[in-house]
Amino acid sequence: MSQEAFESVVSAHHAEIFRYLQRVIGRAGDADDLSQETFLRAYRAYGSLPGEANLRAWLFAIATNLAKNHFRSETRRRRAYGEMRASMRETVEAAPEAELVSRETGALVEGIVRRLPLKQRLAFTQRKIHGLDYEAIGRSLSCSAETARAHVFQAVRKIRQALDGHGLLPEEPER
Repeated sequence: MSQEAFESVVSAHHAEIFRYLQRVIGRAGDADDLSQETFLRAYRAYGSLPGEANLRAWLFAIATNLAKNHFRSETRRRRAYGEMRASMRETVEAAPEAELVSRETGALVEGIVRRLPLKQRLAFTQRKIHGLDYEAIGRSLSCSAETARAHVFQAVRKIRQALDGHGLLPEEPER
């Protein structure tokens, strides 16, 4: 597909796909990420689309599959964080102050992770919460293992920067 042809497809359908995803997902940021991913996948797979196919329906099918994947990953993420919080509660002393700090820290980390770009959030969750290797993460994100590693690296860097601003990282010894 030529660049001009692709741009005309995007300009003709992007707003509608975005509105659809925003209604389904509920958050504009996630809908924006998923609509961009919809058109990226459409661009990659356009050559395999039969000539008589309904382009609009095909775009909606791609967007729907991405939304389903989004909900599955969100459910797994919530479950994993719930398990992590439960295990943290078991290991934290019974002191109310320690429990409060633990809850606040967990909520802070969860909020930071939620604000990461989608691919970084997915890669980070798959690697650090679910323990997947970079090859598996790359396959699930349709990228190379090295790109998956870069997404995890960037996510960890952004999380550290955000936590550092809250004084939650241990200070490094001076050299």
